[in-house]
Amino acid sequence: MNTIPRPEYPRPQMMRDEWLNLNGEWQFEIDHGRSGKERSLYAPEAALQDRIIVPFCPESKLSGVHYTDFMDAVWYKRVFTLPAQWNGQRIWLHFGAVDYDTEVWINGTAVGTHRGGYSSFSFDITNTVVPGDNVVAVCAEDDVRSPLQPRGKQSERLHSHACDYTRTTGIWQTVWVECVPLTSISSFKLIADPDNGCVHLQANVAGDTNACVLEAEASHRGRPVGSSAAILSGSSLRLTIPLDEVCLWEPGHPELYDLQLTIRRNDAAIDSVQSYFGLRSVKLDGMAFRLNGKSVFQRLVLDQGFYPDGIYTAPTDDDLRRDIEISMNLGFNGARLHEKVFEPRFLYWADRLGYLVWGEYANWGLDITSAAGLERFLPEWLETIIRDLNHPSIIGWCPFNETWDADGKKQNDEILRIVHSVTKLVDPTRPVIDTSGNYHVVTDIFDVHDYDQNPDTFREKYEPMKHGGPAFVTFPERQAYEGQPYFVSEYGGIWWNPGQTDGHGWGYGDRPTSEPEFIERYGKLTSTLLDHPMMCGFCYTQLYDIEQEVNGLCTYDRKPKFDPGLIRRINTQKAAIED
Repeated sequence: MNTIPRPEYPRPQMMRDEWLNLNGEWQFEIDHGRSGKERSLYAPEAALQDRIIVPFCPESKLSGVHYTDFMDAVWYKRVFTLPAQWNGQRIWLHFGAVDYDTEVWINGTAVGTHRGGYSSFSFDITNTVVPGDNVVAVCAEDDVRSPLQPRGKQSERLHSHACDYTRTTGIWQTVWVECVPLTSISSFKLIADPDNGCVHLQANVAGDTNACVLEAEASHRGRPVGSSAAILSGSSLRLTIPLDEVCLWEPGHPELYDLQLTIRRNDAAIDSVQSYFGLRSVKLDGMAFRLNGKSVFQRLVLDQGFYPDGIYTAPTDDDLRRDIEISMNLGFNGARLHEKVFEPRFLYWADRLGYLVWGEYANWGLDITSAAGLERFLPEWLETIIRDLNHPSIIGWCPFNETWDADGKKQNDEILRIVHSVTKLVDPTRPVIDTSGNYHVVTDIFDVHDYDQNPDTFREKYEPMKHGGPAFVTFPERQAYEGQPYFVSEYGGIWWNPGQTDGHGWGYGDRPTSEPEFIERYGKLTSTLLDHPMMCGFCYTQLYDIEQEVNGLCTYDRKPKFDPGLIRRINTQKAAIED
């Protein structure tokens, strides 16, 4: 039995054979006074006071620590052994995510820092490792109450409350070491082009590229279907791979191609990575959201990526897959990945299962009333886009959610305008919603949040649009509808926790008095959106309960509250806007 938690390869779109998973038991210490550097806790001989199971955050039960008060800083340390066959190659240390300000040492020597609690990062540790045993030390400082730190749904109070939950401090995704050749593929971008039966590749290569060729080979279900090659004349190149078979990636029918990239010098392979891609296009057409030219109604559910025992970290890879399967069984074809950047393994399963997702960021807690907010936000957001843009399951980007004003100061609209513009420059293939709900500045899709629990008044808000009348706009004094595709991206949130008598519960509006009343309300709210010819999608709040928030269709441990067939029949009714 494998005793390493989360043992699977953490970067499924760029896989190599030579790697070490550093998950498992580490030394650990909470540093309330942020004095660890003065005490030289990074030194190889310095022992930390406690133990923790990585990659689970210290607030979680699975970490073995289960400390839920605020922690100004935390320290980690462990020994890893460098395989002898790695000598003479480059060694990289990778972190899936660490919240929030991170510094890393190898054998007592600092190798780098990183800011951002949700994006992945790496350090080249070739010049600091030695043959045999090596000591890695990590310090993470975290302050969710700072207005210059995006916290997402992590509670800024001691305890969870309303729709904010238990915090995550420090390491919360896989830590791993990778061996790469001196000349190696460092990153690549894939652009699907189904209309022309090909995929375009932009690759970056590190090291000496003299006399090198990059080869790309695509296969589908084990059959070779296309290849291309180009001479490397520098550190980057572009090429196109024509495909003999055009098999489209579609929701629920996820055809995927395997891809192998190889660098050769004088016909000898010196580096190779395995990947995959999906062939699909995204286009906005009037009110319609089109995938591969077909109008697809987005039947989405809000997924916040929390787990009872792991908090931000799924206990197993199967748990990531299971959440998608639960959602699809309820008749949803996708999700808003809400106020959190989900790990690549979740996106891998979304790709494999044909599940539509919106890539978002955890912006809550960040003050964007001044340029300081942009300084903090943009680098982290760009890391996220660049890491995840090859996933076919991601159909759009939404960097902000409900950008409320702060301390009497309005949001700086230029921040939203700049972030929208930069996102489109990095990825022109997907629509971008500047801020979900409010306050829109420039957006490809106009979305609103509406938690009206009365089906009649809910429907009345959207009736005028059917007849050429004005669109319903929340906060009309701050935002205006300009004819974009229209999307109710949060609704419902119906409070349902029968049998819970401890008063520990929170949801939207009045709780139904019976299960039939819940189903009737859910059905009428949802049908209003499905029946509307101007709607391109909905997103119901939410898939499962989280701590005190009990408006999930499932409990926190993923048990269905209702007959899934009833929910599925409501969700899968034909939408008015669908072809």
